[in-house]
Amino acid sequence: MRRSVPRFRGSRFAGARPARVPGPTALSREQVAEATEINRATLYRIEMAQAKPQVRTLRALLDAYGVPERYRDDLIGILTLAGEESWLQAPSESLSDQYATYIGFEQEARAILDYQSSFVPGLLQTAAYARAAIPGGALELSAEEIETRVAARMARQAKRDSSPTIEAIIDEAALRRRVGGPEIMREQLRRLLDESEQLHVTLQVIPFEAGVHPGMQGSFVILQFAEDVHDVVYIEASVRDLFLESESDVTRYNRVFEKLRAIASSPDESRDLIARVLADT
Repeated sequence: MRRSVPRFRGSRFAGARPARVPGPTALSREQVAEATEINRATLYRIEMAQAKPQVRTLRALLDAYGVPERYRDDLIGILTLAGEESWLQAPSESLSDQYATYIGFEQEARAILDYQSSFVPGLLQTAAYARAAIPGGALELSAEEIETRVAARMARQAKRDSSPTIEAIIDEAALRRRVGGPEIMREQLRRLLDESEQLHVTLQVIPFEAGVHPGMQGSFVILQFAEDVHDVVYIEASVRDLFLESESDVTRYNRVFEKLRAIASSPDESRDLIARVLADT
């Protein structure tokens, strides 16, 4: 949902009055969260128009509220068009909403499979590294927007416990690229060594010696949820982030991650490699 109502120019909804949908079953937020397994904080953000739900989330809500089947295609179509129209009208706001949506998914996930080719994974970054790295992944961010994202990233880390589990695979290039300068990189590499010792974190590095590999096409994150909730693939881009939810897409990226896992050095070997890079930095 957006703060402004999309106009749907050129669509089959143009000039049409919204269909009268029967009033939803009266449920508390707690009941909806239990019925849909959607985090209550995420429900609050959707209800307050602070975030646009993904299609799978909308379908779960329609099920919970008992919305008749004959209204569902139109509602899902409006959601899709709202995303397309608002992207055309306000790309910077759309990007912010996408980032907020990702954070919501991250909080609900039981496991995070994170492959990064250029940067250290966000949940493993120091504040100084994040401050230097964020402008490299987004266009024309103000100093205030950068600080907001750094603060959000640090808040996400502060809330971490043993759930979700994190399996991170990093290309050696990300370790050797001096983001922010030598001292910031030394601090970041020491942080990675500390994180690699955590029971809920598995960290592997793909060494240069591995040669060409499937991850060279770009970074991605697989968010795994409870068994009855579909996984999501998140791809961060400089202009528009992507959320892939189809079974075929998720399966394809899981296969790529499995290949990267097999190519990467073992966790112990990866720690040794990080230590060598630290000594050279």
